[in-house]
Amino acid sequence: MTTVGVLGATGAVGQRFVQLLDGHPEFELSVLTASAQSAGETYREAAKWGLDTPVPEAVADITMRETDPDAIPDDTDLLFSALPSDVGERVEPDLCEAGFVVSSNSSNERVADDVPLVIPEVNADHLDLIEVQRDERGWDGALVKNPNCSTITMVPTLAALDEFGLERVHVSTLQAVSGAGYSGVTSMEILDNVVPHIGGEEAKMETESRKLLGEFTGAEVAWHDATVSASCNRVPTLDGHLENVFVETAESVTPADVAEAFERAPTLDLPSAPDPLVEVFERPERPQPRLDRMLGDGMAVAAGGIQETETGVQYNCLAHNTIRGAAGASLLNGELLADRGWL
Repeated sequence: MTTVGVLGATGAVGQRFVQLLDGHPEFELSVLTASAQSAGETYREAAKWGLDTPVPEAVADITMRETDPDAIPDDTDLLFSALPSDVGERVEPDLCEAGFVVSSNSSNERVADDVPLVIPEVNADHLDLIEVQRDERGWDGALVKNPNCSTITMVPTLAALDEFGLERVHVSTLQAVSGAGYSGVTSMEILDNVVPHIGGEEAKMETESRKLLGEFTGAEVAWHDATVSASCNRVPTLDGHLENVFVETAESVTPADVAEAFERAPTLDLPSAPDPLVEVFERPERPQPRLDRMLGDGMAVAAGGIQETETGVQYNCLAHNTIRGAAGASLLNGELLADRGWL
């Protein structure tokens, strides 16, 4: 078994990590970290568990550690990071310098030239940037990122359409409140309301997607030259980001072409990888968050409403934002790291 830990284990994404790692066939969770004030408490005491399942008994009595290289056992093979980006920016490089491999959900350094930003079914070869990273930074460990929760919902569908010559993408998102964390949006702000702004979200979608779809040259990632424009909105849904996507391609495509491309999206032989990756609905009123966010145990992307426009095609896509869009994405990256021999 591979020994793993979760950094920032008490927050919303950290709790998802703990839930998804419970009973994992390859990973044994033995290290949990949080802020200094939680150090010394058991996980049961430190975590205000917000999921609709009990705290897993296998980890409930693990003693919390500080998020510090000196507090983490040297024989920990892999660390999953659910740290806030400002904390990750400070702590993750120290952990990598100390020799730890970190699969991180935090937003810091996602578009750094030497940091692999990975969706395993889309660009697994970008992991080879680790060699560049180690050479440039002098690390024995490594830092790997998964993209933003809204980006990861859309990019598997864009990757499927790139065979037709992806040129322009316009997307409008309807994003669940859980994407902001437990205290991110107050009830008075979101009930009976839609908030047409999520700080930094649009820029993340517009940059991360082009890096993910880019080509690894052996020394760097040459970003995809498609233009991506995003409008991001917070809606009163608990989980599941729904996105309206408009795509223009160099070749003419029909809705049937799009559906077939989605159905051909690759799958991987990894424990958390869904099959199919993209599930296509013919009924125009699907996908819907409440009905479809748990497809593939929350790791699949749902797509539907495919139709022609004057300039290309339009469709809707959906994924569970704290599973496929966060903890599950990092977990799948960790499985890929183990499978490719990086641990």
